[in-house]
Order: sequence, then C-alpha cells, then structure tokens
Amino acid sequence: MADTTDNTVTGEASSVPRKSSWRYIGPGIVVAATGVGAGDLVATLIAGSNFGYTLLWAAVIGCLVKISLAEAAGRWHLSTGRTLFDGWASLGRWTTWFFAVYVVIWGFVYGAAAMSSSALPLQALFPDVMDLEWWGVACGLVGLVFVWFNKYAVFEKVMTVLVGVMFVVTVYLAIRVTPNLADAFAGLLPVLPDEKDSILNTLGLIGGVGGTITLAAYGYWVNAKGWTDTGWMKVMRLDNRVAYITTGIFVVAMLFVGAELLHSANVAIASGDKGLIQLSDILADEYGSATAKFFLIGFFATSFTSLIGVWHGVSLMFADFVARFRGQGEQKGAEVASGARERSWPFRVYLLWLTFPPIVLLFQGQPFRLIILYGVLGAAFLPFLAGTLIWLLNSARTPREWRNGPVSNGMLVIAGLLFLILCVKQIWDQPWSEFF
Repeated sequence: MADTTDNTVTGEASSVPRKSSWRYIGPGIVVAATGVGAGDLVATLIAGSNFGYTLLWAAVIGCLVKISLAEAAGRWHLSTGRTLFDGWASLGRWTTWFFAVYVVIWGFVYGAAAMSSSALPLQALFPDVMDLEWWGVACGLVGLVFVWFNKYAVFEKVMTVLVGVMFVVTVYLAIRVTPNLADAFAGLLPVLPDEKDSILNTLGLIGGVGGTITLAAYGYWVNAKGWTDTGWMKVMRLDNRVAYITTGIFVVAMLFVGAELLHSANVAIASGDKGLIQLSDILADEYGSATAKFFLIGFFATSFTSLIGVWHGVSLMFADFVARFRGQGEQKGAEVASGARERSWPFRVYLLWLTFPPIVLLFQGQPFRLIILYGVLGAAFLPFLAGTLIWLLNSARTPREWRNGPVSNGMLVIAGLLFLILCVKQIWDQPWSEFF
C-alpha cells in the first residue's frame, strides 16, 4: 500500500490503511514544527529560569490541551468531509467577520515577527554579512518562493528535516546541562510557585505550549496529505499524538536548560526572541563556541519552520475562506487534497500579504495601535477555536458516531476556559488609555 505523498488523491494513493502506522505520519510533524516558535522556547526557558522544575507539569498539561484541540479539528475534517472554515460559516456570519479581521491584522504583524525571529540567529552566525532587517527580508522571500513553487509533499519533507534539527539540538542541550532527574520527576506534581500571580503565570505557560492558528490549520494539512474521510481517523489520531509528544520534548528540554543553566546560576534573560541570543552567549561561555553555534542553528530551524508553516497553512485557510465567501458552496476537504487550493490566487495573494507589507514594519517599527489589536485578536482566537469546535462536534453537523464524547468535551471545555481567562488577562493588560 502506497503512502500518500502528494496532494492528488487517486488510485492506490487514496486507499485507506487497515491500521494506523508510523509511516503515514506527516501533518503532525508539520503542526509541531509550526506551533513551536522561538517565543515558546523563550517562555519555557524563563519558566525554568524563574521556578526551576516546579512548572514542568504545566508544560505537559499544555501539550495535552493542544492535543484535544488539534484532534477535534482533524476529526471535523475527516468525519464531515468539510473544511473547518465551512463549519464556522454554518454557525453564522459573525465567524466570517471575526476571521476576516483576524487573518488580515494577524498576518500583517506576524509576518514581520516571523521574519525578524528567523533573522536573529542568522545575524548572530554571520555578523558581518548584512543587517538584521535585510536578513529578515531574505528569510521572508525564501519562505515565499519555497511555498509558492512547492506542493504539500515537498513542504512536509523539508519541515521533517528541520524538525530533526530542532530535536537533535534541544535534546543535546538538555543532556549537556545534566538535568537533576529527581527534581524533574518532582516537577510533574501540580504545585504552584510561591509568588504573586503564580496562577496566571502557570496558566500562561500551559496556554503557550505550541500553536495558535496552526491548531486550526492542522485539519487542512490532514486533507493536503490526502486524508479526506473517516478511514484515516486512527492514523490522524496517532499523527496528532506524535505532534504533541514532539512538542512536549522540545519544551521540556528547554525547561531543563532554563532550570539547570539559568535558575541554578540565578541568571535572567530577556523575554522575546532576543532572549535566545543571550542564551547562545551563555552557552558559549559555559560550553564553548561550537555549542553556541549548534544552538543557533537549532534556533534558526525553530523560527524558520514557524515561518514557512504559517506561510503554507494559513494561506490554505485564507484560500478556503475566500472560496466560501465568494459563494462557491460547501467547501470539501477533497478540494484541499487535490492541491487546487495551493494553486489558487487567494493562496498566493495571502502569501504576498505575509511577505511584502510586513517588510515595512522591519524597517519602521510596529505601529502601537496595531500591536494592541494584534494582541487582542491573537488572544481571542483560541477561545474562538475551542468554543466553535465544541459547538460543531456536538451538533447534527457531525455524524453521530464522530461527535464528542465526555473526554473530548471535558478537554475542550478546559481548553476554552483556560484560553478565555488568558484572553481576558491579555485584554485587561493592554494600555487602552494610550490607545485612544
């Protein structure tokens, strides 16, 4: 039985496996690579730096919560044969307007952030070649050309190679710092740090483990792989578990580094991507320049997989949104599987939107009001995703046998409440007095 290695679902490639198999894994690797960005690694490093191993359990729960969201998105695509945006559209026009505003503002700001994050390790590795902004432009253009001219099959293979680089680097660092395994196992017990706002900080770590809109894109990558019906459900679930086990390894490894290298020495690093540049300097002092350069290569792989993952996955979602908005009727997963979405003009228009307008932000800085809107919309997306998945998967829109059971509903409710709390906090913390 042949693996599905291209978007075209014909002949033997469309046959369904009799059982789940590791050789079919693919979309999970893509969603793990895209969801774990430099910001996730920094947040986990800072948690390890501040609290040692105390919040290891929170990182693990974060992976479990995201497993439930991605599984629900994939289950919708496979059980109904419809795309997630088609499901959202069935809930009312408000979902269309929310997504339209979100995808335009989020894409504009994220494009600049992704290019800058990918540029930082390159500038550190090659300091005399060109300025940070031009490294960012180069990363954006490479991502654009790569996604524009390659189908999902090639995209998945490249993402898998880069995930391999990320895996080797993070696990090497975790072993290099010699973690205290007794303390690490103790960190699996749900204990809160003894400090002010410890609950909110813990919830923030849980919510920050791997992925935002990329969780919604998972169903589109499942279809792009050629999985379009319930025969692939077991494979999808195995694939999804692999995604978040991989994510868990990344974040736990970085928490080990934070706990051993930073917490024990009482060293603080900056939040944001520049914290990883500080870490490379610390690694150079402790273990030599070779280890620091090795880490920077892993840093680049982490950032660039997030860039090309969003360039591909969110462009697929945007193309689906445009097709539904233009009144082309019910949107099917088979259309994504055929590769038609990747060749469509909306897919390529959104690719251009992610690449060229954000270049202005690289050179001129990010407008204050736009950043506030970006933060609010980004915080609102995951409660939106969890809430709409609960709605869709408990209704007649989903075939009865594939609707949510008690465990799925419980996990999605927990996810929704978690992200709603974080959304309210994000909105509350914005400097609204300066906005108006």
